[in-house]
Formats: sequence, C-alpha cells, structure tokens
Amino acid sequence: MTTEGYEPVRVSRRIPAPAHAIFRILADPRRHLDLDGSGMLRGAVTDRPVTGVGDVFVMRMYFAAHGDYQMNNHVVEYEPDRRIGWEPEAGHGHSDEDDADDARWGHRWTYELIPDGPDATVVTEVYDCASVPEGERIGMQDGRVWIASMEATLARLEKLATSAR
Repeated sequence: MTTEGYEPVRVSRRIPAPAHAIFRILADPRRHLDLDGSGMLRGAVTDRPVTGVGDVFVMRMYFAAHGDYQMNNHVVEYEPDRRIGWEPEAGHGHSDEDDADDARWGHRWTYELIPDGPDATVVTEVYDCASVPEGERIGMQDGRVWIASMEATLARLEKLATSAR
C-alpha cells in the first residue's frame, strides 16, 4: 500500500450553531469526553483550552490492545473559529511511549468549520493517516475504520453546541 491516490477521511455535518460556539468546544480538551464518538476517551489531563499551534494537550484513553494510557496531542493547526488540528503522540502508559520512532506516527485529526449563514456551521472532521506506517494504515483501512466514530462525534458535537445556546 502506498500513499499514491490516498485521500484523508472526511465526514461533514451542518450544525445549527455559530462557528465560534463550536470552536470553543473543540479547543477545550475538557469537553472532548463529551463529544467522543469512539468510546476510547476517558477524560482530559490538560485543564485549559488550546490557544494556538505548539500547544500540547493530554488525554486519558483506553483501547483493548493498550489498556489505559495517555496521548499527548500536538496542536499543528489553529485558526480561531475556522480550524483546529492535532497530531497524537503515545504518552504515559502507551506501549509505544518509549519508542521515539513509534511514539508519533504523523497521523492528524482536524476540524474545519465553514459558516453557513449567521447561526449554522458546516463542520468537517478529517483523519489523515498518510504518514502512518503502512502496516498500521492497512489495519485501519486508510482511516476508514473511524468513519462511524467520526459521524457519532459530529452528532454529539451538535448536541453540545446547540444545548449551550
């Protein structure tokens, strides 16, 4: 499997809330447990919102293959009310924590927000695993295994954003 012809996985949803309200939720790691559609998050270690590229926020996670562990999420994209993205790195308790080559694969989660009128936003969640080792990409079907979780996350994000109004 090569990255030739690879396209990141993208899932979109129109949410009847302004972009700034949605971005505020996405930029606050303490809210991620509320919007997680994967069932893997266990809560935030970081107790403050992201403020820009270079920030790192830490999340507690669970996955059967690893048990309980943490992920250090390096913010690599940040445009207030428009875009936020991070690259996860294996953290405390993760089996790849001490392996510099495996700790940060280069995969990226991004949220793009496009206003659609004064009180609605099209939110697109993007998972890009083009830089992930080939064996891992094959195992996750180039990221397509996350589509249902991404759809669930956007549905939960809509509930959070519309109940906060």
